[in-house]
Amino acid sequence: MVLSKSLGPECSSSPSFSRFTPHATHPQDIICLAPIEQRAQSLLSYTIDLVKPISPIYSPLSFAILQEMASTQDSPLPPLEQTDSRPATDIEKAASMSIASKEDIAPYVEQRQAEEAKDVASFRGKLAAFTIRLSRYGVETRGVVPTTLEARTDTRIWNLFFLWMSANFNILAFSTGSLGPAIFALGLKESILIILFINMLSAMLPAYFSTFGSRLGMRQMIMSRYSFGYYGNIIPTLLNLITITGFLILNLILGGETLAAVSGNKPDLDDGLSWDVGIAIVGVAALLVTFCGYKVLYAYERFAWIPIVMVYIVALGCGGKHLTNMPPVIPASSVTVLCFTASIAGYLISWSTLASDYTIYLSPSAPAAKVFAFAYAGFFIPNTICEMIGAAFAVSMFEPKNSAWIDGYRVNNVGGLLDEVMRPAGGFGKFCIVLLALSCIAASSQCMYSFCVSFQCLAPFFARVPRYIYSVVAIAISIPLAMVGAHRYYTSLISFTGVIGYWAAAWASIVLVEHVVFRKSYKAYDAAAWDTSSSLPTGISALAAFAVSFALIVPSMNQVWFQGPIGRSAGDVGFEVAFGLAGLLYAGFRFVETKVFGAGKV
Repeated sequence: MVLSKSLGPECSSSPSFSRFTPHATHPQDIICLAPIEQRAQSLLSYTIDLVKPISPIYSPLSFAILQEMASTQDSPLPPLEQTDSRPATDIEKAASMSIASKEDIAPYVEQRQAEEAKDVASFRGKLAAFTIRLSRYGVETRGVVPTTLEARTDTRIWNLFFLWMSANFNILAFSTGSLGPAIFALGLKESILIILFINMLSAMLPAYFSTFGSRLGMRQMIMSRYSFGYYGNIIPTLLNLITITGFLILNLILGGETLAAVSGNKPDLDDGLSWDVGIAIVGVAALLVTFCGYKVLYAYERFAWIPIVMVYIVALGCGGKHLTNMPPVIPASSVTVLCFTASIAGYLISWSTLASDYTIYLSPSAPAAKVFAFAYAGFFIPNTICEMIGAAFAVSMFEPKNSAWIDGYRVNNVGGLLDEVMRPAGGFGKFCIVLLALSCIAASSQCMYSFCVSFQCLAPFFARVPRYIYSVVAIAISIPLAMVGAHRYYTSLISFTGVIGYWAAAWASIVLVEHVVFRKSYKAYDAAAWDTSSSLPTGISALAAFAVSFALIVPSMNQVWFQGPIGRSAGDVGFEVAFGLAGLLYAGFRFVETKVFGAGKV
């Protein structure tokens, strides 16, 4: 649709204002406004008529903004993208820039009041009005539309370190580190070496993908469309939703079990806080943070790590004298080493699929090296410390003199273990355990936030639903599943961290090859094509590489529920195969694709 035709023939020759619409694929699809003072009324009328059929949910929202503008003395029309969780069209943006006072729009507001009154009284209208009110209180209403250069003004790169510090300095990382001695029968030395070196390598991927947000202003799953295509990207987006939900469930389980351990809960006695109630408490607390959005999330995560660091220091003070290096029952083998490696790597690599969600407001002038460094430190430092502490306490609980530790572990998993470790501190120790349980809120909040964003990336219809509604959906799904999965926590943790590493490694390799080999620069991404399927790659190459790589990944798996022939004899090497093979296949397939369809595809 060409706006210049609607505004008159004289518009097409004017140099006053022109830009391509987000869906424009040809030079003739240009919005031209000239002269502005003569065309403003026609433009506004056209905008109001256009908005309603495009989105039945947001028609009342768009009109309500115009109506509010008409009643405000000498107030310019606010940019629609700041109060709308769907992508604002260039027509709407043009209207916001070209109309300066209430006199310009008052006649049109009056003209449409009778018709809009019905919508305002409906559910759609109430939702739109509620969204406007929330935005006034600072609740983020932006969806998945890429942020403009004007919106990317944040220069506080160091905040990125604290964000990931809070998300990873928690009891889930402690639990992941404890897998080495507790499940795979590894000694302390083997566990610490694996944790150190695997984290050093794995943290590079999410840290590198963090740099894309400030350069492109795109959510991670939107950026993925430039490799997988518009429709092909639905598959990794669905997998990402499953991964995020899994992490959210694990955090809720750990937080709930730890709260139950503090209250003196015993499975055979009904004398304390149940796991289910603890799970609900952690879930609702995380929902409050996520509902408000980006700014509140960053404000909370900036400080959430501080009490958790103090808790771990207290835990080492209480239990440090009881730490011992118990020799493993059986010598370490390639199978146990590689299976533990897969769990550690899968836990960290999976952050890659949502890393840029938290850098879209950073200034494009922020040095990429600094963004990478702060993100890398935020991933590597807390995970390595927490996992090493978890491994140390897990090894020591097998010491006969620490029998109370293993009893607590058997009753309430790592929450029970830490409760016994902190018992010498009395009431203060209980308080510290509560803080440790609440550390799951930080990670759960980020999981829920990216769940909302990923859901909006599935299809245009989902993008029209406000982001904050999906946070309620996420917690409604996760709390019941966490209550069910709490009784098989370690089995769930091992299976989950291993499996997510397979697809996340394959996805990361494909997107990395696309950027490094084929695009070579951030300038090679056409941000205006983010929601135009005809301008994006077909996705055939990415989907083919992704699917074919699993032909070798499956035989390389070694999980509780499945062991492939390679994985059974050598150990779980699925994520290594996924990362290497998917990238190589994609490079070949993409080269052929560019020859067949042309290199013009963005």
